[in-house]
Amino acid sequence: MTALEQQELQLLEETARQGRWHVIRTVAEAKAGHIGGPLSAMDLLVALYFRQLRVNPDQPDHPDRDRFILSKGHCAVGLYSVLALRGYFPIEELASFDHGDSRLQGHPDMKLTPGVDASTGSLGQGLSAGVGIALGANRLNKDFHTWVMLGDGELVEGMVWEAVYSAQRFGLGNLTAIVDVNGLQQYGWPSASPDDRFDRSEPWSGVDLAAVFGGFGWNVLETDGHSFPEIVDTLERAQALRSSGRPTVILARTVKGKGVSFTEGTYKWHNGVASAEQLELAAAELKQNTKGALR
Repeated sequence: MTALEQQELQLLEETARQGRWHVIRTVAEAKAGHIGGPLSAMDLLVALYFRQLRVNPDQPDHPDRDRFILSKGHCAVGLYSVLALRGYFPIEELASFDHGDSRLQGHPDMKLTPGVDASTGSLGQGLSAGVGIALGANRLNKDFHTWVMLGDGELVEGMVWEAVYSAQRFGLGNLTAIVDVNGLQQYGWPSASPDDRFDRSEPWSGVDLAAVFGGFGWNVLETDGHSFPEIVDTLERAQALRSSGRPTVILARTVKGKGVSFTEGTYKWHNGVASAEQLELAAAELKQNTKGALR
């Protein structure tokens, strides 16, 4: 396992707390947006942008940069928060989230937002875009790496598996998919209970996703999606597997709504707007200053 210096570990943890705070505050200010998915993915996003990706916020369109695609585009506010903390645009711009004239729309738009490599939102399409980018890189002899983050609920889309099959056929060792396995989705299979419209439980209950991806010819890694030492080590291992000539998937075990007591582990905070009292509680738990919490 990669050894993280204590100071670097503390910096990553503090950055993730700031990212979670910006997610909750930004959605509260916009009065719309998603919470659960951005919070479950936050540690992964922070590790990518502050430790792994070869990117430069001052040159967001550099042709040799690593590419990152947020396939589960409804979690855009999480990506925006990390991009702002990384320096792609001012943190203050998060206050414009989801406004009509904003660069920060409810789903990522590559034509508007610095640092966004693909427009996403229709679930299931991001991995196909990643396959195309990775294939193009190989054909042009470019050495950048392409990373795609998907949600576990998103994997029920058939297009995902067409891309999974294609990636190994093309030998895309320069492609890594990260699945945010938080075990909850907003809606799922019909429930037998008359008191609930749909079953929100684990969307892949009883299915061995590692075996499925492995059966398609992918390298498979698993990690605790909230442990920075594990995440960093796994990302570096995925990068090293590039030479295998096979795509790699990281199955990251996470908790939906991670980091805030009232959002953790409940589908009810897939989206939602925090009240002033809830913002105060979130700020305290995330060790953030509440000054200017609402505009």
